[in-house]
Amino acid sequence: MENTLIKSDDLITLWGIIVIIAAMSIVLEQKYSWAGKISGAIIALVSAIILSNTRIIPVASPVYDAVWAFIIPLAIPLLLFHVNFKKIWQESGKMLIIFLLSSIGTIAGTIISFFLLKDHIPFLDKIGGMMSASYVGGGVNFAAMTAKFDAPEDMVSSAIVADNLMMALFFIILMTIPTLKFFKKLFPHPHVQQADSEEAAGAGKTNAESFWKRQDISLKDIALSVGTAFFLVIVSFKIAGFLNGIIPSGDDVSFGWNLLNGLFGDNYLILTTLTFIALAFFPRYFENINGSQEIGTFLIYLFFVVIGIPASIPLIIQNAPLLLVFVFIIVSFNLLISLTAGKLLKYDLEEILLVSNANIGGPTTAAAMAIAKGWKELIGPILVVGTIGYIIGNYVGTTLGLWFATFM
Repeated sequence: MENTLIKSDDLITLWGIIVIIAAMSIVLEQKYSWAGKISGAIIALVSAIILSNTRIIPVASPVYDAVWAFIIPLAIPLLLFHVNFKKIWQESGKMLIIFLLSSIGTIAGTIISFFLLKDHIPFLDKIGGMMSASYVGGGVNFAAMTAKFDAPEDMVSSAIVADNLMMALFFIILMTIPTLKFFKKLFPHPHVQQADSEEAAGAGKTNAESFWKRQDISLKDIALSVGTAFFLVIVSFKIAGFLNGIIPSGDDVSFGWNLLNGLFGDNYLILTTLTFIALAFFPRYFENINGSQEIGTFLIYLFFVVIGIPASIPLIIQNAPLLLVFVFIIVSFNLLISLTAGKLLKYDLEEILLVSNANIGGPTTAAAMAIAKGWKELIGPILVVGTIGYIIGNYVGTTLGLWFATFM
């Protein structure tokens, strides 16, 4: 029985809380300089963590599933309607290298963490395979490795709780790094500088308030924005589902088939690609739609609230505190190697942080960060590059999991 003030089936109340927190975060970010420096995304995330850990709202609900299933897919095309898609493909190629190096950070962190803790955490070979796959790709890889290694349910649940808490904390760290002078001195940061210059030109306004100026938006704009986004999501997901069904995948087929399935059977990669094709063929149509960015960004703020909710501190302390240490070591090595490789190869700070986010949290959380920070030109590239993690994640997890098993 749920021991929270608001129950998981109280759908209207939970939707209301998510929407109100998102709205409050946006208003605070635009009205107060302290909130602008923290960012509305972190305010939304931390607010959600507080509400779930004080047992006001439950850590799981169909409402949160709906945000993942419907809100995120709709937000992505809305936020791509006004981007320069030619530049996106150029940036994607550049970011792929640092993304793969960041993945090596995950692998190194998993190996080190495993050997440090294998005598203290049961079934760590299985959990290591699951978490390494997830921290190269995303939740889809975690689910696949969970089925493959058949880990005990209680350990899987504990790993999910540790992952949720770590992801929330990691997101806050990544959002904070671009504001620190230490990192600004070490790395080029053109996108941060652009945001700062826009804030300076805003005559005392916060960066968010300067960026989100009042727009000329009509009912027709809203209708076209939402209607077009829904159309692109439906067509993309149907195409991806069809291709996923006819292209072989799994352990019994070659890497080539799995690669093709990962590329053409992924909902978000097909959605991003189809949106780019639409932008290329109908540029005037999209240029004449106002308000898509505003609607898409508000939807992303609902997502920020939802990713903070499952970060239950009491649950991780009660069930498996060492699992939090395990994932902390993995995440730390990922970020350390990403920053080191990025520095040596002269990558921008924004690119480094986004690929690290895409590895640990998946392309959707990385895109959400780019949106929150106003790094518009990097939204498309990180969605494209981050999807590669879904393709290679299962291979990484399987290889490490089988190798770790020889030491247990």
